[in-house]
Amino acid sequence: MIIIEPHIHMYSRTTDDYQHMYAAGIRACVEPSFWLGTNRRYAGTFWDYFQLILEFETVRSRRFGIDHFAAVSVNPKETEDTALADEVLDGIDEYLNHERCVAIGEIGYNNITPNEERAFVRQLHMAQQRRLPIIIHTPHVDKLRGTRRIVEVLRAEKIDQDRVVIDHNTEETMPVSRETDCYCGMTVYPISKLTPERVSNIIRQFGSEKMTVNGSADWGISDPCSLPKVVQFMRGDGHDDATIQRIVFDNAMAFYRHSPNWKPQLDLTPVDPRQFQR
Repeated sequence: MIIIEPHIHMYSRTTDDYQHMYAAGIRACVEPSFWLGTNRRYAGTFWDYFQLILEFETVRSRRFGIDHFAAVSVNPKETEDTALADEVLDGIDEYLNHERCVAIGEIGYNNITPNEERAFVRQLHMAQQRRLPIIIHTPHVDKLRGTRRIVEVLRAEKIDQDRVVIDHNTEETMPVSRETDCYCGMTVYPISKLTPERVSNIIRQFGSEKMTVNGSADWGISDPCSLPKVVQFMRGDGHDDATIQRIVFDNAMAFYRHSPNWKPQLDLTPVDPRQFQR
């Protein structure tokens, strides 16, 4: 089964991870912008990072047979410095217009503060004006309150919900997210977040329409091959292949098709490392 990884932070991963992902059936991925472990102090450091995930990471992934796209934004964790966030967003057009950019994200909440919401709303309207998909981060702490506030803001700002994925849902938040017309994402980690079993149970309870699943795979204990493990578990748990394909391929394809730049090449051939390794 061909898999699309719709939310993964390959900046934090090694080339071995790309090799394992390809061997497991992953043929395309999207990398949202995220926090790099420390708050950035200059607008230029954001812009350099955007260029890296839009350009270098695309080259690196294609060497291993995976077509890589990116989403750019100011993530919620770095919005308390409002002057810096504004400066970054004032200069972000170049990166939103890049041919490998397929969404704005991830945006949303970290601690559900007024400054986070200020940046969140501004970026929602930037995406709406450009008709770009939007990847929304639900907070790690107080997730239910954060998800409810996300839904309130989407409705108040009259955002086209069909172009939105509310991500990192759990059993607690899924009823709130499913009240919208948004796509609903789930994240699988070995220790925190969800397990393949919990994903299987959520799909059984809420159905597979507009549901996506991802590995995220950032700095912590995470697994870039989470999705193949979800496929394997759900097959053993009685789900048919049509349902499984919907959450690991079809729905991600449908969501990112809202971007004219989303034209994944799913038949790339890995390059012999001797051709590029120095």
